[in-house]
Order: sequence, then C-alpha cells, then structure tokens
Amino acid sequence: MQSVGQVVNRIEEGLISFFFAAMVLITFLQVVLRYCFNEGFVWALELTTYCFAWMVLIGISWGVKVNTHLGVDAFVKLFPGRVQRALILFGCLCCIAYAAILLIGAWEYISKIYRIGIATEDLYVPRFLGELIHGSQGYEEIPIPRWIPYSALPIGLTLLLFRFVQAFWLLLTGRRATLIAGHEAEEMAEEAKRGGLADAGR
Repeated sequence: MQSVGQVVNRIEEGLISFFFAAMVLITFLQVVLRYCFNEGFVWALELTTYCFAWMVLIGISWGVKVNTHLGVDAFVKLFPGRVQRALILFGCLCCIAYAAILLIGAWEYISKIYRIGIATEDLYVPRFLGELIHGSQGYEEIPIPRWIPYSALPIGLTLLLFRFVQAFWLLLTGRRATLIAGHEAEEMAEEAKRGGLADAGR
C-alpha cells in the first residue's frame, strides 16, 4: 500500500503542477496577444477550462491525502474517544461509497460520450498529426473527441476512491486520527472567545 501510495503521490503532484502551469501559461499568452496584438487563440478558453477541471478533480484526492479538507465535527466531538473513532471510520466508509457511486456514474457518462462521438468545440488535433493520419494532400482539421478531456472525471474519482480507501486503512490501524483538517467546534469556540474578549476590551 505504501509503495502504491508513493507512486500515486508523484502522479497527483505532477499532474496538478502540469495543469496549473499550463493554465497560467495559456491565460498569460492569451492576455498578451489580446491586448498587445489584438489577436488570440480561439481554443484558449476551452483548453484552460479543461486544465482547471483536471487540476481540481485531481486536487480533491490530493487534499484527502494531505488532510486539508474542511469539515464539521461538532457532533462527533460530543462523544468519548472510542465512539469518535467509530464515527470517523463510518464517515470514511460513507465517503468510499460516495466516491464509488460517482465513479460508476462518471464511467457511464464517459462511455455514452464515447459512443455518441461528441467532439470538443474549439480543440482540434494538431496539424502535424492530421497530416500524419490523412497525408499532407488530404489534410483536414479533426476535432478532439470530448471524452478525452472529460476523462478527468473517472481518473480523478478513481484517485479519490483510492485515497479514501487508504485513509480508512490508516484510520483503522491508528496511523491517522481524523479524516478532515478543520475542527469546526473548537474553531467556533475560540472565535467566540476572541470576540468576547475584544468586546470586553472596548
């Protein structure tokens, strides 16, 4: 599990970095071309949207791994330690089931898009690939099938499911204490305490 987790770590971090850098670079070039040369890429907005979607969907699973997702745990904190642990494990199982349901739905959605043959609006196969497929004489612009960028859904949800299973195992073996980073009850109490002190100081 640990070796697989390390490989997934590198894949997630590499993809997040790549799509973030691509999104920033495309947006920067588009702004420069638009305001300096009154030009622009027709496909820039659509590609940036897909890069953002990939970054977010993969970032969700990465957030589970590094324990940065926020949550409300005021109800869980009402119970003693052993009951808290049982509730956290149950919550993790619910997350696993939820991720599995989303993954099944995403796979069916991508399969339908693939069968129907829906293409992207402004993204086309690069010219050199089109010439390689059809020859320089019979070159024509080939739209990229939409299932390719939309595959972020099943890939991101597969990573999310893996991370929830990994988190459940770490919780079960005692190597992880919680599934979320935010402790809402403590934060609200501390905030109210600070507010009361500030009012008293006035």
